[in-house]
Amino acid sequence: MMWDEELSSRYLIPIRLQFFADEGGADKTEEATPKKLQDARKEGQVARSQELSTAVMLLAFFLVVKVFVGFIGNRFLGSFKEIYQVIDVYTADEFGSGMAGAFMRDSLAEILIICLPVFISAVLVAFVVTVAQVKWQVTTKPLQPKFNKFNPINGFKRIISKDKLFELIKDVVKIALIFYVAYSDLKEGAETIGILYDLSLPQAIVYVGDFVIGLGIKLSAIYLIVGFADYIYQKLKFKKDLMMSKQEVKDEYKQQEGDPQVKGKIKSKMREVSQRRMMQKLPEADVVITNPTHFACAIKYDKEVSEAPVLIAKGADYLAQKIKDAAKEHNVPIVENKPLARMLYYNVDLDSEIPRELYQMTAEVLAYVYKLKNS
Repeated sequence: MMWDEELSSRYLIPIRLQFFADEGGADKTEEATPKKLQDARKEGQVARSQELSTAVMLLAFFLVVKVFVGFIGNRFLGSFKEIYQVIDVYTADEFGSGMAGAFMRDSLAEILIICLPVFISAVLVAFVVTVAQVKWQVTTKPLQPKFNKFNPINGFKRIISKDKLFELIKDVVKIALIFYVAYSDLKEGAETIGILYDLSLPQAIVYVGDFVIGLGIKLSAIYLIVGFADYIYQKLKFKKDLMMSKQEVKDEYKQQEGDPQVKGKIKSKMREVSQRRMMQKLPEADVVITNPTHFACAIKYDKEVSEAPVLIAKGADYLAQKIKDAAKEHNVPIVENKPLARMLYYNVDLDSEIPRELYQMTAEVLAYVYKLKNS
């Protein structure tokens, strides 16, 4: 028994099953962001079901044939009669390459006219179904070669996957349903096939044509159900494949908005520059209005520059104390007015004129300061 285990362990070939697992799928718990969906769309990655497109085109084909069967049949019979009436010309000795070319051109033109309704409907249906699934997006990315497809490990993963299992089940169900419907209709048709002996050739053609078109429409309807199921699966699969990890969402946010730490440093630098510029203007102020401890706002009024006083500096707490210290250093009057200080701090931006609502209160403070200076 021990010898068998030793022999088995010596000749067993180790297989790394992680090669067949989804890479990083365990931590991808976040839905795809709009940016990732847009990038995937640009790359040509969309949720689209080829089965649904084929089913709709097939159904449209049989419906168009059913609608235009009279036109197609009449044109076909008319062409047959014309060729049959001049068949002696084509079998004569003087029939040459010129007549053969003319005959081929006329025949091809007639074939195109007969098949035109089917061709036009096929193109329109293919376009409408594709646009309905993936919207309008033109890209050449899917046509570009991707060398990772030549990786044998990735090839094995594509072969041995749940997607291939779904494709296999879908094909089996599709074939089984089509076979069942076709067999049932053919079995019923076989019971009435004897009446063909009592019909003329045109009547027999019409009968067989109606039977084939009816069977085609039934098979297309079955195929359409499979196509819708496949489309739902492709949508869910596409959504799952584009899921992101929390780290990927953070990285994408950093790329779009910038690193929060860097943005914080930039804002801090800008705030420092603004405060430095504000403190440089402080000696020009006419008065500093305080809370007195929490807020400090410096006002300057120059009637030749602006129609109303301008707020050139403001700050709270520590910055308010710095403004007051600088005001004392440069002999700028400091006036305590709690309501006015709070309203200036919260409602007026730096280097902006004070609003009309504060004209009266500000004028009273400025008048008091001017009176002190002139006394």
